Amino acid sequence: MTNVKNIISTSVAVIATGAMFACVAPFASADSAQTSAVVSSRSFPKASSVKKNLFAESTSTSVDENSKWGGIETLDVPQTESQAEKEAVAAAAAQKAADEAAAAQSAAAAASRSEQRASIPQVDLGKMTGTGAELASFSLKFQGYPYVAGGNTPAGWDCSGFVQYVFSQFGISLPRTSGAQATVGTPVASLADAKPGDILANGTHAAIYIGNGQVMNAMNPVQGTAVSGVSVFGGAGYSIRRVM
Repeated sequence: MTNVKNIISTSVAVIATGAMFACVAPFASADSAQTSAVVSSRSFPKASSVKKNLFAESTSTSVDENSKWGGIETLDVPQTESQAEKEAVAAAAAQKAADEAAAAQSAAAAASRSEQRASIPQVDLGKMTGTGAELASFSLKFQGYPYVAGGNTPAGWDCSGFVQYVFSQFGISLPRTSGAQATVGTPVASLADAKPGDILANGTHAAIYIGNGQVMNAMNPVQGTAVSGVSVFGGAGYSIRRVM
């Protein structure tokens, strides 16, 4: 009897356990279905086409064979200069401007000398006789020659250098400075008594008298060697000296 009870108890337990699993299984299935649904709703859609190489597509180009884009040699690239090049260009421009200014000044000086010569009455030395007249006539050949401080040759001379040179061509040696030339030879009382070939000189200027109140002299770097009136002495006193 006891064995029968044990068998029945065991059978009931088996049946109860089977019923328990039968009830649990649907719940597990439902949870699995719910979990699957959540995962499915968050996943990305399936790609319908094969992905291409996006980098290759972004860098590739298709150019018409007839298109003319030009080579690099046709590019208009702005050229820049170094500081040294800029300074060289500026120096060249400054030198050019200085040369042009010097040329203009030289032309103006030449025009001024021409006007000055035209405005001063010329002495007809051909009507005069004597060694002094010959010397005065010879001095006129040097009109337009350059003035150079300290010079005493046709390449360039100052006032006393010019007088010294002209007299040397007639065999007469004179002192180098105008102040010393104002003491040579024989004094002449006044300009009214002066003759062509006499020397007019003081401590700052020297000239050769050519008559009619005019002298031949080396004046300055702008006017050069030219004929002028005795007013070139600026109202200062001067000596009149005769050495021929």
